[in-house]
Amino acid sequence: MNRIVFRGGTLFDAVSRCADSADVAVEDGRIVEVGTGLQGDEEVDCTGRGVLPGLIDCHVHLTMTSPDLFESVQEPFSLQFYEGARNMARTLAAGVTTVRDAAGADLGMRVAQERGLIAGPRMRISLNMLSQTGGHGDPWWPSTCVVDLLPPHPGRPPVVVDGPEEIRRKIRELVRAGADVIKVATSGGVVSGGAGPRIPHFRDDEIAMMVTEASAAGLHVMAHAHGEGAKAAVRNGVRSIEHGHFLDDETLEMMAARGTWLVPTLSAGVGLRHAIEAGTGYPDHVVEKIKQRTDGSVRRAVEAGVPIAMGTDAPLYPHGENLLELELLVDQGLSPADALHAATLSAANLMGLGDTLGSLTPGKRADLVLVEGDPLDVAGLGKRILAVYQDGRRVHEADHAR
Repeated sequence: MNRIVFRGGTLFDAVSRCADSADVAVEDGRIVEVGTGLQGDEEVDCTGRGVLPGLIDCHVHLTMTSPDLFESVQEPFSLQFYEGARNMARTLAAGVTTVRDAAGADLGMRVAQERGLIAGPRMRISLNMLSQTGGHGDPWWPSTCVVDLLPPHPGRPPVVVDGPEEIRRKIRELVRAGADVIKVATSGGVVSGGAGPRIPHFRDDEIAMMVTEASAAGLHVMAHAHGEGAKAAVRNGVRSIEHGHFLDDETLEMMAARGTWLVPTLSAGVGLRHAIEAGTGYPDHVVEKIKQRTDGSVRRAVEAGVPIAMGTDAPLYPHGENLLELELLVDQGLSPADALHAATLSAANLMGLGDTLGSLTPGKRADLVLVEGDPLDVAGLGKRILAVYQDGRRVHEADHAR
C-alpha cells in the first residue's frame, strides 16, 4: 500500500482553529497520521505552503452559469449539464472538494462524479426547491409567461406545492429521485418575479410536514429564507437558513439556542451588484430588491453565536471564485480562522459529513488543498491555490505551481 507524506507545510487544524507546521501521511485515500518526521513511500514538499482540508461550499447551483435569468432561460435544455461539468471543474480548482447543490444538479451528475466520469467536488443534491404557488420558485410571471430556471425533467421533479399532503407526496418524489437534502423557499426572493424577501411563504403546518417527511428519510431541510419566513423555518425545525436577511433578535436567539445554521451567501450580493453595474436587464422591481439586500443580519448572527457555514450561491458570483466568501465573512466579524472553519469543519457538520470530512484528522478522507503562503491569510486565497487533492489523489495543479 502506497504511503504519501505531505511534508513541512503549515497545516490549518480545523479542530483547534490554529495553524502550525506538521506532516500529513495518506494511505488508500485516507489520512492515517499527522505529526512531524513522518516517513512514506512518496513525498510532497509543502515547505513554505499552507495545507488546508478540502473546502466545502454549502450552497451552489452547478447547472447554472449566468446571473442573467433571461439569458439562461433561452439556452437549450441540455446545455445546463455540459456547463455543469465545466462549473464542477472550476469549483474543484478553487479548492472546493465538496458541495451542497441547492437546486439544479440531479442524481446523474452526482453519480458521474462518484464514478470518475466528471472531475468535480463530491456532491450533496437537493434537485429543486419547494415553493408555494406564487412563491420564489414558482416560474409564473405577471405576463403569464413561464420563466423557469429549473425546468422539470425525470430527475428533477416540479416543486410548486400547497398544503401538507401535497408536500408529503412531493418530498417522497424528491427522495425517490435521489435528493440528499430538501430545499424550500419559506420567503420571497430577490431575482424572482413574485414577492420580495420580507414576505413569508408556507404556513407552520406545511413547514413542519417538510421537516417530518425529510426526517423520516434521514434527510434535513435547508430553507431559502429571510425575515418572518426565516423565523417560521427555524420554529419548525429546519437545519439551515440560506441567505438570511432581515433576521430579528428573536430569530437569531432561536437559531443560536437550537443550533440552526446560517449560510449567508454573501458573494451573491456582490455578484448581483456587479450584474447591475454591467447592465444586466433585470426589471426595476428586481433591481430595487437587490439594492435592499444588505442589512447587517450576518454580523448580528455572528455576535449572537449562530453557527455559520460557508456557501456562495454561485453562479451569482462566478463558479471557481468561491473563496471570495471567506473574505466577506471576515468583513462580517469572523476571524480568518473562524471563516476557514465555516468552510471546513462547520460546513461538514452542517451536511452530516463531519465524521469523514472537514479536518486533517486521521481516519478522514484525504482531501487537501495546498496554498501559497500562510493558510490563515484568507485575502486573495483563491488566487494562491497551488494543488488540490481529493481522496489522496491530485485532481488539480495550478499552472504557476508546475
